[in-house]
Amino acid sequence: MKVLAVDIGGTALKIAETTHEGIIISSYEEPTEAKKGGTYIIDKVCRLIKGYKGYDCIGISTAGQVDSRAGTIIFANANIPDYTGMKVKAIISECFGVPVAVENDVNAAALGEAFYGAGKNEKDFLCLTYGTGIGGAIVIDRRIYKGHGGLAGEFGHILLHPEGKNCGCGQKGCYEQYASVTALVSEAKRIDSEYNNGRIIFEQLHKGNMDIKKVVDAWIDEVMIGLASLTHIFNPKCFILGGGVLEEEYIVKQINRKFSCYIMPSYRGVIIEKAKLGNKAGVLGATYIACQELKGSC
Repeated sequence: MKVLAVDIGGTALKIAETTHEGIIISSYEEPTEAKKGGTYIIDKVCRLIKGYKGYDCIGISTAGQVDSRAGTIIFANANIPDYTGMKVKAIISECFGVPVAVENDVNAAALGEAFYGAGKNEKDFLCLTYGTGIGGAIVIDRRIYKGHGGLAGEFGHILLHPEGKNCGCGQKGCYEQYASVTALVSEAKRIDSEYNNGRIIFEQLHKGNMDIKKVVDAWIDEVMIGLASLTHIFNPKCFILGGGVLEEEYIVKQINRKFSCYIMPSYRGVIIEKAKLGNKAGVLGATYIACQELKGSC
């Protein structure tokens, strides 16, 4: 079985030919150009798909809140204008005549990890990705738990600091305003405006910059507050944490060292795993949902 997997991110648009076993045959990536809007992006996706032949189904992982049954975008923020309401599944199905599945990008990444990555041996886990914001997914019995309205897992919008920083969701004090990489960079720039990305921040950390170390350690504490809250709510066996920042060994060591200090003793023993698939998680999650869609249509 051959799958065409598409990952629509705010920055990059990826397309890959894959097999149902999660083997990537070929892959291609180009800028999403998200600010040009939803119609532009879907037209671009269609143009890219036209360059491929011989696939059985199409899977799409996309930014935004997704109604996966209908394959529509329930809500997308200003990062992708005019994407809310986009009937992605209907458009792609009509153009290419094969089964199409659509899923939110973090849910897709969690499914990628569940079936091809760090979660292969885990029945249940919570998945969080730390980047521009904080994405979340709840995996129970190897399925995404979506809640009543299909939107469960918005961990980035747990309110942890009432009356705190304004968030794009309209609330104040959300987790991602304190524990995303965006938040880390914002705090680092208070020291020096040139500390404007994670690479520079961690270069400074490795050079022994104590001011930066204080910022990074305070940021890790914010990460811990969110993980502790989720632990006491879900009592998970395992967290799978993703995002480029988790490639930093210092971050992983500190999370593992500090975690038990933030939770009640009876909740200890939670496994914290690094996501294994990196930027392939989206396309492999899209592969899995496409295969399930194909089975359902047979």
